[in-house]
Amino acid sequence: MTVDAGARRHPGERILWLWQGQAAYLGTSFDLDTHSTPVQCFVLGVDEPVTVRTSNGDRRGRSVLIPARTTHKLEADGRVLFYYLDPRSSAAARVRARMSEPPAPVAARHRDEAALIAHLNRSGPPDPLVLRRIIVGCEAPATIDERIRAVMDAIVDDPAGRAGAVELAAGLGISTSRFLHLFSADAGTSFRRFRLWARLLVVAGAVAEGVDLTRAAADAGFASPSHFSDTFRTLFGLTATEVLARDMEIVVVADTFP
Repeated sequence: MTVDAGARRHPGERILWLWQGQAAYLGTSFDLDTHSTPVQCFVLGVDEPVTVRTSNGDRRGRSVLIPARTTHKLEADGRVLFYYLDPRSSAAARVRARMSEPPAPVAARHRDEAALIAHLNRSGPPDPLVLRRIIVGCEAPATIDERIRAVMDAIVDDPAGRAGAVELAAGLGISTSRFLHLFSADAGTSFRRFRLWARLLVVAGAVAEGVDLTRAAADAGFASPSHFSDTFRTLFGLTATEVLARDMEIVVVADTFP
């Protein structure tokens, strides 16, 4: 479902915003068990500080940055903002640079956390594009290699497509390693992760329109229901079924590229 990113939301509502390569969740914490994900996760305690427990100790603050593949348990009260990024993306690197307290392994205190809290507590509805701009800082480079832009457009148009990096690189007349480097630099995330996000966006839009989750996942190019479920759980720490059971609204933001 592609909607106006600034459309009005009801206070306290659970919302998951999706872009290519990034996602943001606003609402009450899911009280997840100890887990780790392959993506970097920025967390803001909108109403209260949060605590991240790891084997290296605890980190408490209003904003924290949990590195990819870090086993942790998050404890939070009130509303929480989660912002997920592929750890290899340029946007992820910019977020890491904006944390004031260095990782141990969890970094803390985003330099603009006060602006984030103020935006989320204002009278109007939160704007995910504004949140992204505050969290990430400067936007991704405006100039994108036209070859890579064409590949990104093709993936968005047909996320179920099977062409891999080797085939696409050969079609562009460049090496696979050069293609993957250019893609990560221009798209803000890896080739593999970009395609996974494109498929997740298709699933989210189809489910929002009433399509069965299993059918939506198959149409988007996931090999099986378990493949989709495992991918979603790996990225977010819980399954899509659990998300939908909690009355979360999934919003595909019209702004496509990070």
